[in-house]
Amino acid sequence: MVEVGDADPVLLRYDGAVAVVSFNRPDRHNAANDAMDEAFFAILEQLHTDDAVRAIVLRGEGPSFSSGRDITELGARPDGVSDFEFIERGHAKTRLLLTVPAPIVVALKGWVIGGSFERALLCDLRIAAEDARFRLPEVMYGVIPDSAGVARLFQMAGHGIASDLVLTGRTIGAAEALSHGIVSRVVPIEELDDVVMEVAHGIAEMPRMAVKMARSTIASLGHGQVLRTLNEELLGQTAVMASPEYRQLRDARLSS
Repeated sequence: MVEVGDADPVLLRYDGAVAVVSFNRPDRHNAANDAMDEAFFAILEQLHTDDAVRAIVLRGEGPSFSSGRDITELGARPDGVSDFEFIERGHAKTRLLLTVPAPIVVALKGWVIGGSFERALLCDLRIAAEDARFRLPEVMYGVIPDSAGVARLFQMAGHGIASDLVLTGRTIGAAEALSHGIVSRVVPIEELDDVVMEVAHGIAEMPRMAVKMARSTIASLGHGQVLRTLNEELLGQTAVMASPEYRQLRDARLSS
């Protein structure tokens, strides 16, 4: 059983049959460091075996869902762990988003950036506040998106939008995200949590087997491409991180 307290980087609470998972680094706009990732995936593993949970809400404390990877830890590796091994371990955890038995409804607000944006794309439903801003800035830092979210983005919005967001790193707002099918609803910020909880409870009250089979059908349409992309991103990111250009960018960032 994962035990969490108010000071933990990820919070877990239960509202009936709905598990509410909250990123909890509000002073950093919930930038994901190693501690936050470890706590998040430990909670996901727990939810895989909790039969009482019928739906999951994923949200962020403070003004943002998540500003992506904490750049102070970008490129950091445990001693003796290669880039390939580090990315491979991360991908094993990412797969938990695809295998968790309960549907995940994501509440998006403020900044939704990078790997955290990708993780939201792998969930079942995304509902955005009017102030939500989305970015995939990885190429600007000399790396590539590597959490399979680009595959899901391609499925939702097509080649042109996926290329535009990945290759330019530009920011889009909630209205544009809605127009591309990246989110299914946009609501006022003050209504976001209530709407998301209402949706999650509505799903939780549906017949369990029908929800399971409906999700399975939808997954069969897209998960294959997502999983293939993870393998391609593993090799691509490893190659990028071995390049002199990336090392120059990394060294410049670390010395600044």
